Amino acid sequence: MEKIIIRQISVGPLQVLTYLVVCPRTKEAVIIDPAGEEARISALAEEEGVKVKYILNTHGHADHVLANESLKILFKAPTCMHEDDDRFFAREEIRESSNKEFGFPPPEPVDIRLKHGQVLEVGDLEIEVIHTPGHTPGSVCFLVRGNLFTGDTLFVGDVGRTDLDGASLDTLLKSLEEELLPLPKDTVVLPGHDYGETPASTIAREMEENPYITDFILDTSSP
Repeated sequence: MEKIIIRQISVGPLQVLTYLVVCPRTKEAVIIDPAGEEARISALAEEEGVKVKYILNTHGHADHVLANESLKILFKAPTCMHEDDDRFFAREEIRESSNKEFGFPPPEPVDIRLKHGQVLEVGDLEIEVIHTPGHTPGSVCFLVRGNLFTGDTLFVGDVGRTDLDGASLDTLLKSLEEELLPLPKDTVVLPGHDYGETPASTIAREMEENPYITDFILDTSSP
């Protein structure tokens, strides 16, 4: 089996980590969290010679969706987000507060509403949708061949903010404990921002070094 192709670039005004994930045999691909700088993202896709099948969002915050609409037109690929965030960011009061918080327009309605446990087929790749609410109601992680794209749910040594509309630290910790920590320990963590010592990690490393896991989850769940 050929090794999956993953390209990571930091784009946009808030330096979001955008990913191009490619099936090596078919060259079908997805873009995860297109955060702006459409020309750089499209150039990356052209460099790899791919056909973009889906545009995936880990959540609906404005900094992660800035290039959704332009890339949708360019690649003729549907935009995708968890159903809870698509509904949440459609509310007028949330759209207004999101614009104030980030200074960018919130997402437009997506073409495909994702559900927990859904599997997207991209060439030979199977991309599993894992619903991890807490940072937003519809935050998700995408799991493909031992690589976990965590958006703002889990960073290297940190977690996403829980002081924004629709966020909850308790809910986020529950998502980590029930959905992410049971994954194989060598699962690679690929976050939505490069806030840690490295731009990637593993579940094992986060269980050893991330204070939100070591202090809030593992200690309290010990006998």
